Amino acid sequence: MTAHALARQLRIALRRSRLVQIGLLVGFWLAGEAVVRLTGLPLPGGLVGMAAALALLGSGLVRAGTLRRGANWFLAEMLLFFVPAVLAVLNHREFLGLLGLQILLIIVLGTLAVMAVTALTVELCCRWGIGGHGQPSALD
Repeated sequence: MTAHALARQLRIALRRSRLVQIGLLVGFWLAGEAVVRLTGLPLPGGLVGMAAALALLGSGLVRAGTLRRGANWFLAEMLLFFVPAVLAVLNHREFLGLLGLQILLIIVLGTLAVMAVTALTVELCCRWGIGGHGQPSALD
């Protein structure tokens, strides 16, 4: 069997096996963790691994089909990743009362404020660019 045929067989097996794809995604995460520990980057290893996966997908070295089944499994089982957070909230009964509502209100208001400021910034930048020569145009 030639190297080309072997590589083709490996690609086909990788696309068919959800478990291998999950292992590959975990491998990206572990590689990111290793890079962060070796270089001392102030970033989460998962973020570095995700950036590496994105770079490989963007360059065409890894095709989306190579990771699709594993990624779909992660998305389908996403609730399992939040169970520890839900259990932590249940351990703190005070979050289920008035304090929890206050925290929720602060989170919602903060999110709305960030969205509003972002929208205004984008709008002003677009109008500024349309006005030309770095001068803001007259607002309607």
